Amino acid sequence: MPHAPTSAPPPRTLRPGPRALLTALLAVLALCAGALTAAAPARAAASAWTPKPSPLTTPWTDQVPTEKPLNEYPRPQLTRPDWANLNGIWDFAVTAANAGQPTQWNEQIRVPFVAESALSGIKRQVNAGDKLWYRRTFTVPAGWNGRNVVLNFGASDWRTTVWVNGQQAGAEHSGGYDAFSHDITALLNRGGTNTVVVSVLDPTQSGGQAIGKQRSGPVEPHAGGGIFYTSASGIWQTVWLEPVAPAHITRLDMTPDLGTSTLRTTVRAAGANGRQVRVTVSTGGRTVGTTTGTVGGALSVPVPSPHLWTPEDPFLYDVRAELLDGTTVTDTTGSYTGMRSIALARVDGVQRPVLNGKFVFQTGTLDQGYWPDGIYTAPTDDALRYDLQKHKDLGFNMVRKHIKVEPQRWFYWADKLGLLVWQDMPAMDLRTPDSAARTQWETEYHEIIDEHRSSPSLVMWVDENEGWGQYDQARIADDVKAYDPSRLVDNMSGVNCCGAVDGGNGDVIDHHNYVGPGVTRPSASRAAVLGEFGGLGLRVQGHEWYPGGGFSYEDQPDAAHLNNRFTGLIDALRLQQMPAGLSASVYTEITDVENEANGLLTYDRQVVKVDQNRVRAANQALIAASRGTPPRATLPTGGYKSLRVTTPGFTDRYLRHYDGLANTEPVTAASPALLKADATWKIVPGLSDSACYSFESRNYPGEYLRHREFRVHREAGDGSALFKADATWCAVPGEGGVRLMASNFPGQYLRHYNSEVWLATPGGTHAYDTPDRFTEDTTWAAENPWTP
Repeated sequence: MPHAPTSAPPPRTLRPGPRALLTALLAVLALCAGALTAAAPARAAASAWTPKPSPLTTPWTDQVPTEKPLNEYPRPQLTRPDWANLNGIWDFAVTAANAGQPTQWNEQIRVPFVAESALSGIKRQVNAGDKLWYRRTFTVPAGWNGRNVVLNFGASDWRTTVWVNGQQAGAEHSGGYDAFSHDITALLNRGGTNTVVVSVLDPTQSGGQAIGKQRSGPVEPHAGGGIFYTSASGIWQTVWLEPVAPAHITRLDMTPDLGTSTLRTTVRAAGANGRQVRVTVSTGGRTVGTTTGTVGGALSVPVPSPHLWTPEDPFLYDVRAELLDGTTVTDTTGSYTGMRSIALARVDGVQRPVLNGKFVFQTGTLDQGYWPDGIYTAPTDDALRYDLQKHKDLGFNMVRKHIKVEPQRWFYWADKLGLLVWQDMPAMDLRTPDSAARTQWETEYHEIIDEHRSSPSLVMWVDENEGWGQYDQARIADDVKAYDPSRLVDNMSGVNCCGAVDGGNGDVIDHHNYVGPGVTRPSASRAAVLGEFGGLGLRVQGHEWYPGGGFSYEDQPDAAHLNNRFTGLIDALRLQQMPAGLSASVYTEITDVENEANGLLTYDRQVVKVDQNRVRAANQALIAASRGTPPRATLPTGGYKSLRVTTPGFTDRYLRHYDGLANTEPVTAASPALLKADATWKIVPGLSDSACYSFESRNYPGEYLRHREFRVHREAGDGSALFKADATWCAVPGEGGVRLMASNFPGQYLRHYNSEVWLATPGGTHAYDTPDRFTEDTTWAAENPWTP
């Protein structure tokens, strides 16, 4: 299979080159020529077709072939040697939703790119009342004689009907994210040309179906849009033909069982009830284990001393499934598997997700899978692989596929490269769904689970997000767990956000905190995960979807601040949140998307905004810390201490209060008694978190060190939850002392700056956030009190 380039994308381009200008000119000429070419068959018209100009070009925009784009085998976990790619130029028309097949085909579209995209050659808005029509011809290869022919669709959004030679093929299919197929053998003209016609109706947000982040609207870049993006209507994954035996294998369900060193397998087949099947696991051409059983029955294939699949070592075994008629093999499919387990377990008294029985912190990004040229469809397989490779390059070991389901080849690359996958079920519209919408959504969810249940990288299903279209949270989580007990289930991502309702079950408690990382704690039965945080933004001129329209949760003035701020957040997870019980985090996000400018990469994948080596080191340190005993720093409670500055050249200074403000000042044995008392603090368990600390003034009992609007004060408690949180500090290890992190603002530290004491943020934009000596200035030595 092809491999994507491992180097960074080509250098940024600030203005269109001659090729882009030529493409734009051809697009204009094509509009003029359309009336002359529309009536011709799709195959003959291909030479007249041209893509539309993309608002941003990726490194692969100009690498998409007109004929047979995405020409890689589309189903890596159920392979056969013979197939025919039907991607390419199809006739195209749009009618009213209730209209029959068109009599005029006035346009051409490049499949499988959606009508809204530049790469399709159409690039215009699709409305709820539109029906999209596709037509092309094909011939069946002579070598396929004697076998059935199946027409496969990777995905088409949303309600799709297929005709072959004027007769409907199978039932109408409803669903935008699951694959479907029709056996078209009886409809074929074996000796000549065949015509396939496809209609698609996609009401997007005006319907009740799963839509994810799609919203119908203008396709040209524009202001606004927020966290919702251009819709993706019609065929958006590969269309292909495949010859099969009349009785043939349709699916392999594979679940590794490390406890018995076996691969539990069920072989699904059509027209083969009661037939025998044989499943063989091998590596490097050497058979590891083989088992024979019945179609639809449970098989256990031995895999002795299994080589385990991990993100660091994503080892894959080859799998072959054979359908037997007596001793004769009548159908053979190839596949692969990874031997790994995922579960929930108590680790040092804390509920944690464990991979192969061991806790490893899962650090990943939110990956929404949008492209400026193809919208829902990556321009090439190299492009599809690239985003996952960048996760690896940046040191992440996990990716959350956010409210979209990718083609099977995306899962293949995740399996092969070694990334843990959290798979969201795409959400319906924000309103409460009716009974028909619920039935459709749950049916499609089961189809998606079936399609991807054998992927070793996939470790958790995420049912719902931030309460969007929420209903029956607990029932759905139980249903998903029963349907696929081999994986973790998240009943609601962002349960603390936006009116979301926690079903109370599933395997994790999932919070969203922007910028965060906030505080998420595990329960007795569920692990704590941070399903979204971050959103740090940096707009890169020349690489904005709508120049000047970008937004983020916290804008950064330059790359240096972005790097400091991002690594500061990752360090906070490692130093404070992970030791306190957090088990996973999802940073928003891997790339910009339309007007969201909070990606680690630009939307066009031309610029990596962050220092790749530095980000990788921060992520690797976080992962490494989770594999050992989490670093802890402790302070003695119940007695008095003085906090000394550890910054070289200032080690004679101590933290003291003066007129209600925290400052530092040199203190010696000869200092006045008042200064010594001001520089003495009673260390007590944290007012809002007993695992952390609060600092009570020696000479003003009942008044505590607290931050307020970044400045640090000595103030009397008012009993409020806010005061208690502001006056609670968590100790993390520091060189020669401890660093004191705000309990309610993890990643922000008690820092002295020009003798004043502030709540400082790595990568922040204030003067007291300066990176110069930041670690030293935020490290304090707890020493004998000046006033006992």
